[in-house]
Amino acid sequence: MDRRFFTDHPILHDAAQLTGPEAEHLIRVLRGQVGDAVTLFDGSGGEFPARITSLGRSVVDLAVLARHDVCRELATSITLGVALPKGDRQRWLVEKAVELGVTRLVPLIARRGVAEPGQAAVARLGRYVIEASKQCGRNRLLQIAAPLPWEQYCRQADGAASRLLADFGPGAIPLAQLSAPDPTRGVWLAVGPEGGFTDEELAAAADWQRVSLGPRILRVETAALTLAAFFSLQDSVTNVPPGKLGS
Repeated sequence: MDRRFFTDHPILHDAAQLTGPEAEHLIRVLRGQVGDAVTLFDGSGGEFPARITSLGRSVVDLAVLARHDVCRELATSITLGVALPKGDRQRWLVEKAVELGVTRLVPLIARRGVAEPGQAAVARLGRYVIEASKQCGRNRLLQIAAPLPWEQYCRQADGAASRLLADFGPGAIPLAQLSAPDPTRGVWLAVGPEGGFTDEELAAAADWQRVSLGPRILRVETAALTLAAFFSLQDSVTNVPPGKLGS
């Protein structure tokens, strides 16, 4: 994968411009020069071979050479609701969710949650999405949704083909026993805080399938990515030719 840069302005013509962190990275870290070739993406699903035509102190102008529609998305839409962990573990969670092809991540507001998913936190998660997309080659961005109270998330999931809740309690079925979902209706996943959902919160998800992730206690981010990886790998085996490992 060559050097990739994201622009939040739709690329519609034969010229584009990088500003902000993307321009800073190209100018000061990578020491870009006029004539250098790069690849741009704007979240629309395409990637754009381009060449640098001029560099300013914080702006890079580029000539767009072509548009290639390259889809690296899963056939199944995955919505991942998770009560966010603290600190750098949020970044790791988001980066790996992007790599696994998760469509949307919803920070859950739960009674035992340990992180406050405010506006600044959501913006920070969005930057993690861009960085991970540059690395793994996705041309559509994972959506970081506005934080939702757990009960509201449950209501929004009505009608989804699969609604799965990570749970250690009785009645949870082993993850390996799940069948492949209907790709036209999507999958909604839920992982609670490290203290677990309260009994009242669990009652709001009475019609969700409880899923066991094994006999060991997993951290929030591990549980979330285990669920996501199960469906990502099913989809990849069925629909997508093998890719190459990144560093």
